[in-house]
Amino acid sequence: MTDIASLPYRPCAGVMLMNRDGQVFVGQRLDSTLEAWQMPQGGIDPGEDALEAAYRELWEETGVVRGHVELVASAPEELWYDLPEDLVGKVWKGKWRGQRQRWFLFRFLGDDRDVNIATADPEFRAWRWAEPSDLPDLIVPFKRALYQKLLDIFSAEIASARRS
Repeated sequence: MTDIASLPYRPCAGVMLMNRDGQVFVGQRLDSTLEAWQMPQGGIDPGEDALEAAYRELWEETGVVRGHVELVASAPEELWYDLPEDLVGKVWKGKWRGQRQRWFLFRFLGDDRDVNIATADPEFRAWRWAEPSDLPDLIVPFKRALYQKLLDIFSAEIASARRS
């Protein structure tokens, strides 16, 4: 039995992608039967900058290219979450206890047709735009506090986008 407390956290980058109406991209994971939605996110490769990882993950998961987004803000510190005990050992080959994430808020400059989740290695089976305030209710419960913190961190930028 693995001692969960001895496992490290997986370095990760996350993207809150906001459209012109102030709504946020969420995708429904292919590998989950839960009715849970999440924002694009993924591991930071060794030696990779967190922002570069965010651009890469966004493209790999949504087909959205760098030219269709603009960086609005970045979270000032890493955010962390722990996997539930029953998932440790099943996810990421048991190497990690959770994730430590650098989050970025991007404005989407493209159109819906510029989103293509049928990527080389698809992660999502469906996608949609969601109200920011709905995010904590859409995500799996163990990530709920992290999503609430993101809403707090990016609250000024979200409010500004909704006014314009």
